[in-house]
Amino acid sequence: MASMRDIKRRRNSIASTQQITKAMKLVSTVKLQKTKARAERSKPYFDKMYEVVTSMLAKSGTIDHPYLKPQASTKKAVILITSNRGLAGGYNSNVIKMITGSDLKREDIVLYTVGNKGKEYFARREYHIAKEYPEVIEHPMLSDAREICTEVLNLYARGEIGEIYVAYTYFKNTVVHEPKLLKLLPVEVASEDIEAARSNSLMNYEPKEEEALDLIIPKYITSILYGALVESVASENGARMQAMDSATSNADEMIDKLTLQYNRARQGSITQELTEIIAGANAIS
Repeated sequence: MASMRDIKRRRNSIASTQQITKAMKLVSTVKLQKTKARAERSKPYFDKMYEVVTSMLAKSGTIDHPYLKPQASTKKAVILITSNRGLAGGYNSNVIKMITGSDLKREDIVLYTVGNKGKEYFARREYHIAKEYPEVIEHPMLSDAREICTEVLNLYARGEIGEIYVAYTYFKNTVVHEPKLLKLLPVEVASEDIEAARSNSLMNYEPKEEEALDLIIPKYITSILYGALVESVASENGARMQAMDSATSNADEMIDKLTLQYNRARQGSITQELTEIIAGANAIS
């Protein structure tokens, strides 16, 4: 059985750790409110871009455009969005599993990593990492999304990669965060959305359809990636807040158990001392 000194030392250590987890929870809560609001503000823009693209595809019918058909290359560019820091529960591991558990072949994957955690994981396993963007996840901007999209779209246009994906964490609400692997190119739109847009489409192209798609599809892809970035940041803060809340609760339970052990050990020590005093008194008398 541990001594009273050991129990007290461990209890104090857990109490100190609990103060850290409480502080981290508060910081994550404040950041979550800001990033959640930012994600909600960007959603209408993404929804409108999706509506425009579906209307264009409904109007175009079976148009032959590079952004709408696979390239000959078997290479798949995957933009992976993770965090730079840990202590966020299963946030990073869940989005990494979207790649490792997918049908994408390891030798075909070309990674563009946003955040250090994903980069470190795949670097240890010797995946092909084409480019790293660790600083972007700290405060994502539309210009950051545009830079990444320009990089992969140029490779796609040259035929060096055949498909483009983004792996990120969708922010559903404060406690629910859903990892997703979304295909960006070739553009895929749900058939029911196409039919709905076809019945309501009032769009005319100026100039031609191909030129309009050349302009709108990169903006559409950029908006999706920007939305993925801000939602991932919100999800990270939500996951860290939950993890720190759970850690704080666990620390409370451990402190209660150790306090009980300490009191029992202290009571046992007092009882033993009294027994020795009484035994000594009886021996003298």
